[in-house]
Amino acid sequence: MTPSARLQAAIEILDQVIAATRDAGAAADTVFQRYFASRRYAGSKDRRAVRDLVFGAIRSAGERPESGRAAMIGHARAQAPELLALFGDGPHAPAALQAGEPEAAPGLAPAWLREALGERFGPDVDRQLAALLARAPLDVRVNALKAGRDDVAAAHPDWILLPRTAHGLRLPTGTLVEQLPEYLAGQIEVQDEGSQMAAAAVAAQPGELVVDLCAGAGGKTLALAADMKVQGRLVACDTDRARLSQLGPRSVRAGAIGIEPRLLDPGREASALADLAGQCDAVLIDAPCSGSGTWRRNPESRWRLTPDRLARLIATQAQLIRLGASLLRPGGRLVYVVCSLLPDEGEAQLAGHDGLAPWTSRVLTPADDGCDGFFIAQTARL
Repeated sequence: MTPSARLQAAIEILDQVIAATRDAGAAADTVFQRYFASRRYAGSKDRRAVRDLVFGAIRSAGERPESGRAAMIGHARAQAPELLALFGDGPHAPAALQAGEPEAAPGLAPAWLREALGERFGPDVDRQLAALLARAPLDVRVNALKAGRDDVAAAHPDWILLPRTAHGLRLPTGTLVEQLPEYLAGQIEVQDEGSQMAAAAVAAQPGELVVDLCAGAGGKTLALAADMKVQGRLVACDTDRARLSQLGPRSVRAGAIGIEPRLLDPGREASALADLAGQCDAVLIDAPCSGSGTWRRNPESRWRLTPDRLARLIATQAQLIRLGASLLRPGGRLVYVVCSLLPDEGEAQLAGHDGLAPWTSRVLTPADDGCDGFFIAQTARL
């Protein structure tokens, strides 16, 4: 592909990404993969170049652009002026630029989200937002059921120990993790440092009864299983059948035998967990959230969020905290986690829950901590 043809491909993908954010469609990565699945003529260099163009344009526009072309023109004018010469340059190029045509304004986030994050960060908001849109590093968690971190690190001198985690390592960008022998043997799992810290906050112990209330595909569940040394009872719950079904094969590969998956019906979670009420030593609530702390992985997600959707997420989070608290025995631990930096999903959720000890909490950000953005809060049942 010529440079101008790559530019046109990026614009076409951006059109699909913008439509997907408007219509609750697929993530940008999925859109990108589908586009090239039917274009086998494009080589790996072409795909990498187009991907860089697509995600560069996504990161450049704070508000959702009118079109892929507007997004790319705005990106070119703000950050990559050499791209402007490719418009109209050949038969496969995007049409030549016309005076006055739409172009996306540069920005870090939609105005309403920038204002909301400003409540947390104040005058530091732009630095924090810029870090949220930078490229994420590649972290793994060494599975203590099968290997020790020091032994794995010794075999890879270019892997960096993450000092705030017991099992974390940072790999060189671009490492094909799923092809590594350690991955195939179940010795490592891809997991951001912040996610590892969230799971560690549960302090799960062998012999305990622990519930992962929003387990998803089970990344944090597997971390809990390793901490428990597969001794005790670990229940992994979710309302998403497709995501929860991924836990089975992942747990087999990790050697985490005995995890109990439990599919919940939305709105009937309490009755489905009635047998555990008042008995649990610890409950992890990795609640559905805006994902504002993970924009560097999915930068287009800041175009998906609306005030109405945020309000629904906040209501769900409050309900989950009440449900999680009801499962605890006296003295049992509750950990509430969101990969969000919006105060309404963080500190605001900690008020109004009777029967719990005072909360402790911390905020992690890419700018200050080098990991995804997280709000992590802990309490205990009185």
